[in-house]
Amino acid sequence: MNGDHIRVIQSWDDGVVDDIRLTELLRHYQATATFNLNPGLHQRQRSFSWCYGDKEVWRLGVDEWVEVYAGFEIANHSLNHPYLPDLSLTDLEREVRDSRHMLQDWFQQPVRGFCYPFGGVNPAVKVAVRSAGHVYARTVNEHESVFPPADPFEFGVSCRFADSAFWNHYERAKTDKGVFCFWGHSYELTSEAMWADLEDKIARITADRAAEWVNIEPLIESDQKPVEVLKS
Repeated sequence: MNGDHIRVIQSWDDGVVDDIRLTELLRHYQATATFNLNPGLHQRQRSFSWCYGDKEVWRLGVDEWVEVYAGFEIANHSLNHPYLPDLSLTDLEREVRDSRHMLQDWFQQPVRGFCYPFGGVNPAVKVAVRSAGHVYARTVNEHESVFPPADPFEFGVSCRFADSAFWNHYERAKTDKGVFCFWGHSYELTSEAMWADLEDKIARITADRAAEWVNIEPLIESDQKPVEVLKS
């Protein structure tokens, strides 16, 4: 790829009500994104979950999911968002397998991506995630070069969406690496100033003629395609 070309990934966790405003913003700028969801933590209707500082965080109702996330990539974030390395093998398999099946049933589409809750991963967790039918798993580990990953089940990130060095990471990826991945939770957007800053970032990336919004799953799958051998 040309040095000035950049593929941009954004990955958002936890399925909260603020995702409604976020998805509307992303659609306006025709930006793709991956949303990592925990089906075991959602009720049919919206439910209060916890407080982020002074802000109440509410989870979306399952009945809203299809409409809110229409057109976006859906990935598995486990059933109940536990720290996976602490689980027994039986509970671990249930957390990653059952949640994938539930998400596929609700969205009627394949779910092949995973995101580790709290970034928790060890060899047993990776085996369980792979065995459940996923093709990649996202971590919270930051890397200067995120693609291609040494291990698709340890897919790293460039930075968080509110990182003060966001544009430095972006320009470095643009000139040297070719892929920039940022992540976060929409409940972290606690002020209109933060929403305006995020919108500015999305708008600038969309307007950048060298930038291309992409999802993780097809990027991973394209990297894993076998090379065709030409016969003489």
